[in-house]
Amino acid sequence: MSEAKKLPLVVILGPTAVGKTTVSVALASRLDGEIVSADSRLLYRGMDIGTAKPTPAEMQGIPHHLIDVAEPDEMWSLAIYQREAYRIIDGIHSRGRLPFLVGGTGQYIRSIVEGWHIPPQKPDLRLREAITHWAEEIGVEGLYERLERLDPAAASNIDYRNLRRTVRALEVIFKTGERFSDLRQKHTCRYNPLVLGIARTRESLYDRIDRRVEQMLDQGLVDEVQGLLDAGYTQDLPTFSAIGYAEVIRYLQGEISLEEAVPLIKRNTRIFVRRQANWFKPDDERIAWFTASPHLEDEMEAYIRRNLDV
Repeated sequence: MSEAKKLPLVVILGPTAVGKTTVSVALASRLDGEIVSADSRLLYRGMDIGTAKPTPAEMQGIPHHLIDVAEPDEMWSLAIYQREAYRIIDGIHSRGRLPFLVGGTGQYIRSIVEGWHIPPQKPDLRLREAITHWAEEIGVEGLYERLERLDPAAASNIDYRNLRRTVRALEVIFKTGERFSDLRQKHTCRYNPLVLGIARTRESLYDRIDRRVEQMLDQGLVDEVQGLLDAGYTQDLPTFSAIGYAEVIRYLQGEISLEEAVPLIKRNTRIFVRRQANWFKPDDERIAWFTASPHLEDEMEAYIRRNLDV
């Protein structure tokens, strides 16, 4: 299919807390669109406050997809996400509407925009168990350091605390003899993507992060985490390694005080934002960057209309 015949896909990306939700809802409302989440944390039911999941009021009646589609103990691979995102985007097009892919999970976005071919790789449970035991011996950070030595590109896009993804990358390396980062073959995107990024000054973004964390605590983040544990979900689930949940679990276990947990959540969120920059670089010519301002929605709408036949 030629580029001219490919159907459009608007991508809105940027770091955590930059303001993607408000802008994407406004644009989808103006341009008859539907939103496909590209945020790995929003997949899971019951994890609402700590992920800043948009509320029904914030969605303003705009259809949102790939939110609340899994239980906290149900793991979604990148291949599953890509398959479901393709299915949903195609469905939005079939309804004559404009799909918006919105989020801050770089792997999710680039798997769609770059048309990654993710090779089928059945899990090697014995190898995975051996690597996990290795992590118990040398620590999560120690295992991550091993991955950094073997495949720096893969490690740069994995949070060092995310044991599941570190183990998975090492499993693929040991089983195939190839770097994990090299196995994701790029093909042409099946859509005509228009990629827009939202940026703020570091000072402004960090201030928004701090205020968001305080709001999460006020809204009942501690009760949300306790409720998930009471429901039988165990603290060692990969989903609970997410920022906010991991620190609150440490508080509930008596390892740290709440006064210690709050600044830790803020600091870890700032570190995460800096890691997101590995996926969304200011000099990436594929991304049209917009600085947050009172006229942001108007500027982005005008850009979309100029570049897409909508």
